[in-house]
Amino acid sequence: METNQKQYSAACERNRGPILEQLLRLLAQSKTVLEIGSGTGQHAVFFAEHLPQLRWQTSDRLANHASIVEWMKESNLNNIAAPIELDVGRQEHWPDTKYDAAFTANTCHIMAWEEVKRMFVGLQNCLETQALLIIYGPFNYGGEFTSLSNQMFHQNLQSQASHMGIRDIEELIELGKTCHFQHIEDLEMPANNRLLVFQKTT
Repeated sequence: METNQKQYSAACERNRGPILEQLLRLLAQSKTVLEIGSGTGQHAVFFAEHLPQLRWQTSDRLANHASIVEWMKESNLNNIAAPIELDVGRQEHWPDTKYDAAFTANTCHIMAWEEVKRMFVGLQNCLETQALLIIYGPFNYGGEFTSLSNQMFHQNLQSQASHMGIRDIEELIELGKTCHFQHIEDLEMPANNRLLVFQKTT
């Protein structure tokens, strides 16, 4: 914890560069992005700074808003919107605004699987047709871990709460189909992570 209520994530600092490299290409034509689970606020500030054509809408549960606001204040950027309260499992939290892209990092393994499902349903209603959904994090293939470190991470998550754990990419792709999201890219990222890209078809 730093001064005031500003929080710091070392993982955000490590992964922001490689993620940005892909976002510069993927979001080149986008104007409005909804970030689900903005966490500390570090990603929002970094990406908004390097993607000035975007209006970056932060969101998270109320407990994380103070840190997001502190990062925003320090940045002095005018293309980041103050966080909205968004618990993906609560239908009434989903915004009425339509966005042309959505981004979320390291959330699918923290949410319960039912919440991941509800996230796709919620995004189906607040994203424009052809909008991109970009998901960063570790994923399994065919039920198998891609590395020993990911297996250990999964076990650590399970020890904290049984609903958490690394998801299978095949299940996400099938879930996407049911909500009219086509899986279009699977990008290798550092530290055994992936960047999954979906496109809303209707």
